[in-house]
Amino acid sequence: MMEVAYVCEWEKRPKSNHCPSIPLVCAWSCRNLVAFTTDLKNEEDEKEVSHMVHIIDTEHPWDVYSIYSGHAEVISCLEWDQSGSRLLSADGDGQIKCWAMADHLVNSWETSLGSAVDGDPIIALSWLHNGVKLALHVEMSGSTNFGEKFSRVKFSPSLTLFGGKPMEGWLAVTVSGLVTVSLLKPNGQLLTASESLCRLRGRVSLADIAFTGGGNIVVAATDGSSSSPVQFYKVCVSVVNEKCRIDTELLPSLFMRCTTDPVRRDKYPAVTHLKFLTRENSEQVLLCASSQTGSIVECWSLRKEGLPVNNIFQHRSPVVGEKQPMILKWRILSATNDLDRVSAVALPKLPISISNPDLKVASDTKFCPGLGLALAFHDGSIQILHRLSLHTMGVFYGSSSGSSQRPGEEPAIKRQRAGGHTVHFKALQFSWTSLALAGVDNHGKLHMIRVSPSMGQMLDMNTLLRHLLFLLEYCMVTGYDWWDVLLHVQPGMVHNLVEKLHEEYMRQNQALQQVLSTRIVAVKASLCKLSAATAARACDFHAKLLLIAISATLKSLLRPHVLNTPDKSPGDRLAEICTKNTDTDIDKVMINLKTEEFVLDGPPLQSLQQLIQWVGDFVLYLMANLPNQGSIVRPGFGFLRDGSSLGMLREMMVMIRIWGLLKPGCLPIYTATSDNQDSMSLLFRLLTKLWLCSRDEGHPQEPDEPLIDECCLLPSQLLVPSMDWLPVNDGIICKLQGKQPLRLQFGKPYSLPVLNSTAQVEIFSRSPGAQRMDNLRCLHMGVCPTEESKACTRCGCVTMLRSPNKTNAMKQWEQRWIKNCLCGGLWRRILSTLS
Repeated sequence: MMEVAYVCEWEKRPKSNHCPSIPLVCAWSCRNLVAFTTDLKNEEDEKEVSHMVHIIDTEHPWDVYSIYSGHAEVISCLEWDQSGSRLLSADGDGQIKCWAMADHLVNSWETSLGSAVDGDPIIALSWLHNGVKLALHVEMSGSTNFGEKFSRVKFSPSLTLFGGKPMEGWLAVTVSGLVTVSLLKPNGQLLTASESLCRLRGRVSLADIAFTGGGNIVVAATDGSSSSPVQFYKVCVSVVNEKCRIDTELLPSLFMRCTTDPVRRDKYPAVTHLKFLTRENSEQVLLCASSQTGSIVECWSLRKEGLPVNNIFQHRSPVVGEKQPMILKWRILSATNDLDRVSAVALPKLPISISNPDLKVASDTKFCPGLGLALAFHDGSIQILHRLSLHTMGVFYGSSSGSSQRPGEEPAIKRQRAGGHTVHFKALQFSWTSLALAGVDNHGKLHMIRVSPSMGQMLDMNTLLRHLLFLLEYCMVTGYDWWDVLLHVQPGMVHNLVEKLHEEYMRQNQALQQVLSTRIVAVKASLCKLSAATAARACDFHAKLLLIAISATLKSLLRPHVLNTPDKSPGDRLAEICTKNTDTDIDKVMINLKTEEFVLDGPPLQSLQQLIQWVGDFVLYLMANLPNQGSIVRPGFGFLRDGSSLGMLREMMVMIRIWGLLKPGCLPIYTATSDNQDSMSLLFRLLTKLWLCSRDEGHPQEPDEPLIDECCLLPSQLLVPSMDWLPVNDGIICKLQGKQPLRLQFGKPYSLPVLNSTAQVEIFSRSPGAQRMDNLRCLHMGVCPTEESKACTRCGCVTMLRSPNKTNAMKQWEQRWIKNCLCGGLWRRILSTLS
């Protein structure tokens, strides 16, 4: 149900991490970046403490980027923005800093923005809402339409610019009861304003921030005493005459029920945790009151209720259309029994719809992601509770026991309460699909914990696959990283998941298919890497991503000959003509094209020669390996029945042939055994024959014997290149399929053979003297590259950090991948020896 996937610890633990009084904070972004804090004491002067922020990507947890944050006091809040690319940190001195990636690298961060409320500690922090909200409907999980499974909810941004564009910025609450807002203007300037939450300012110990569909902000605040009311405030932010304005309004408040219970009135004196159940729902709040030895948790809901009318007015004749007056009132939904002392709370980020039909289907199908919240206790255990009823869904007894039990079961060995400080979680965060928990313990170790989609309940394989497929589709639609879903995929599931994902994708409308066309290929590639049997298909999917990108780039160079052109672009006309014309002679296909649309200057064509060379080499490799596709699936196998990809290659061969007439230097270079060999014409003829066999993807035909015979002769006519497929990914996901947790160390890369089959290792193996490739620019970097490089956190694609090109055409190609890899993964700087 819950098990540790890996634990990452420091080689030399910071002394201050042993001190349980220093809070640790953790935050998990939608791009699977985890940020957490520690405090490092100076060995020479123990009074001097550095407040550190550490950022990792979950696929390479050892590659930690540690920031000396410059905060003067302990960091109290960390908050990622909605895109997962910027991070806010706030401290006990009122300083707020905004961190962003330097050069779009996950292991290089810098700060250029910030605000301050000097000397007033920050206790709650949030980015302003951008107005994007999805609801995930479990009831519709069997639907074929993504629009029914994941619906867009009407939700207004916290603040809008001209034209309705959401304005960026952040909001914080301080100990003295002040709310401060900082707005990012389009020109980069910062507008800041502060306002008291209410007229009578008082000490605020805990606070949380939520948003309403109407664009307002709701702040919950308490002074830390369970006998005091939990106050709620509506905050409205606006810009008037280029100045930020804040208006606040008091909302209904509540008293915790444990304080009205005669048995528990003085048992839990302090409120230790205050959280809205979700950031987009200000009508449900979770409260935890604690003592030195125990805690109790309550869930409250804000409801509309009719205001009772005094008897004096009940007998008067009502006015026509008059309705009973309504008021908002907090009502308790559920409460736990007495618990051990809670040390951390994690709330689910998955926006699961909590309507009655959705909850019923989730219960019937045992779909649990997004329904449970996590409580960490001082004895090192974690409990998952239902977010509404607070009944126990599962228990994790800490990594030291190495097991977890279903509710109601007794642990095999009852844990002894050891003297001193037990290892327990100080900070806990759910992933964005709620299938993993990241926890930082009181020694500064990072724990990655799998959370079962069914919470340990027995599921048949089809239901489990349907749950994982549902969450993969959600990640595809939202653009969130799917790394935490892969934690639950076993090698035997990969083939079925890839096939079912493709079936669901093909049922969507053309417009949505076009939007998701590259994202689904990236998901398939990630899945195929998890199994030795499908590793070659992962190579094919990465090659397809590169093929799609090169095709789009080359077609974008085409310009219509006259301005008053019809609706179709030159690229569309090229595709249409190549689809209709099944001639195997490349020159006859060229005749039907308006060659004036292909006229380009020499320099752009010459600068793109390495991409054109890759296309030529790839066609040669595919055709030469057509007879070799036997029992062992080799790279390239997936293209032999992929009519759309083969058609794309035909179109590019025709384009390249025309450009070769204008600039022969841009043509792909082949090493032929005969001087009068027309290599491109030969390859186009063979490629067309193969395309004719597979263009009807519903009823593909097997290649005939003459075609296979001709392909067998290719190696004797042309020198077949050894395609340099992507290097084996050094990430952790392929090594987490065992049940034993991996022990990792920050700063030390973890290496372990992933694939058992020697036949499969040949696909990825690199001899020590082999040339290193720039997989994005299709350039050789030499045996020992000296250039700084970066690698994709998801697929391992390697490219040089600095561009060696000076032509505009190639710079445009590089600019497309400045933020993300072909597969959508983030970039991280790597040592030149690793590239």
